[in-house]
Amino acid sequence: MIEAKGLTKRYGETVAVEDLSFRVRPGSVTGFLGPNGSGKSTTMRMIMGLDRPDAGRATIGGRPYTELAWPLREVGALLEARTFHPGRSARGHLAALAAGGGIDPARVDTVLETVGLASVAHKRAGSFSLGMAQRLGIATALLGDPAVLLFDEPVNGLDPEGVRWIRELLRSLAAEGRTVLLSSHLISEMALTADRLLVIGQGRLLADTSVAELTASGRSLEESFFALTQGAAMYRAGGVR
Repeated sequence: MIEAKGLTKRYGETVAVEDLSFRVRPGSVTGFLGPNGSGKSTTMRMIMGLDRPDAGRATIGGRPYTELAWPLREVGALLEARTFHPGRSARGHLAALAAGGGIDPARVDTVLETVGLASVAHKRAGSFSLGMAQRLGIATALLGDPAVLLFDEPVNGLDPEGVRWIRELLRSLAAEGRTVLLSSHLISEMALTADRLLVIGQGRLLADTSVAELTASGRSLEESFFALTQGAAMYRAGGVR
């Protein structure tokens, strides 16, 4: 399980995330939905220990990421597509991570097959398209066979077939009992992929609900999302925190 309690992050006078609290439970895909610049990526970076919160804390299985004994085997994440040495092959990149993370080397070929990169495993990763780089990032997240997974905008650069593939992959991972947090600003894709939604606007949590509950009034998910985010923007514009 992922848990955030009172997360706050400021960059100078800009508040990126403010007093954000939520839980992401295993067994379902939890969508982290918000407009660009709403604080989604900053929150995921704080969960992964890449940014230090100014207040609050984020834990995975009750512990901060930095205290995990074997992080790659406990948590997998795709936060940026091209986090690899461009001169290494896809297989070489994954093999190095496996060696450093105490992961069975056999997992390298397994995840390359899973993400559809087996045929280009020995090509330089620097020559990959954005879609192929995304697939390599997903392979990296899956490498340690972790119980907790975070994906930040994983469909960027994927063609329609790739989008369907990642949708099915995420749902299958959740069905295995894993904790899956999926960040996106694509409302239509969230409607097809997520079971639960964390809606964020201007760094604050606007809703923690299911897709069914959010659309129970007869509104589409897009209409409900617009109403939430616009209401939050007007609330802030009025000077109320």
